[in-house]
Amino acid sequence: MRKLMIPVLVVALVLMLMSLFVIPEGERGIVIRFGRVLKDNNEIARIYEPGLHFKMPLFDRVNTLDARIQTMDGRADRFVTSEKKDVIIDSYVKWRIEDFGQYYLATGGGNAATAQTLLSRKVTDVLRSEIGSREIKQIVSGPRNEVILPDDETEVTTEAAKEALEIDGERDIIMQNVLNGTRKDAMEDLGIHIVDFRMKKINLPDSISKSIYDRMRAERESVARQFRSQGREQAEIIRAQAELETATILAEADKTARVTRGDADAKAAKIYADAYTKDAEFFSFLRSLRAYEKSFSDKSDILVLDPNSEFFQYMNQSKGAQ
Repeated sequence: MRKLMIPVLVVALVLMLMSLFVIPEGERGIVIRFGRVLKDNNEIARIYEPGLHFKMPLFDRVNTLDARIQTMDGRADRFVTSEKKDVIIDSYVKWRIEDFGQYYLATGGGNAATAQTLLSRKVTDVLRSEIGSREIKQIVSGPRNEVILPDDETEVTTEAAKEALEIDGERDIIMQNVLNGTRKDAMEDLGIHIVDFRMKKINLPDSISKSIYDRMRAERESVARQFRSQGREQAEIIRAQAELETATILAEADKTARVTRGDADAKAAKIYADAYTKDAEFFSFLRSLRAYEKSFSDKSDILVLDPNSEFFQYMNQSKGAQ
């Protein structure tokens, strides 16, 4: 009898250990009995919280599912805009399991890879619809209030800034629409709650990037040529104004000089006239001396004059006085 007790106790201990299971923190458990999910009285899958639990040994099988927020970050995909241009968008999705029973059934036993594949299809379909109804400039741009002007500027002066303000970017709207459009379907079909959706990077294919960059470069060069032309025009205007001001200043200076010279000549003539009226004889004598000085300044000069002319009147008087 004692020999039979030991095997019975061993079997009982093994069965007891097999009936115990532990759910780690951050996970949830589902019990599968005879290939079906064990449900509660409300026909809802029974979810086991973290901790120690019991199950029927040999008949029940426990599957643990990650209850934490997970990230689906797949490879970038190609989309077509309303302009029939290709863009390559790299995005990610934050999600977690909400309905563990539905998730287990929809993913073939809680396969995370299957869940991400199904979720990726839903997100891609909605994102493709959103991208196909918008232009590139709307996809890559945020809302208008993202353009912040300095405090000391009350208006935009550059063409680039004006163009940036005119673009009503819808990047945030696209992400919100994708989030709303996939959240309901993901919950109903997969038991997944989508926490967030973001577009990380928006690129153009290499085949058209070069042509776009060349076009942008040509546009900038055209703007630069326009600015240079305007600069040359302004330089010609400034140069012409400077030359006009120079000519005006010189003309005014010449006019002032002539007026000053004329006033000086008038004053000199008046002085001479006043002196002449005071002593006409002396003035006549002084003027004759200056005429003699200028006439006989060179020894080679020869004058043929009548000795009795008025030119020699003071010389003749000088001889007579001697």
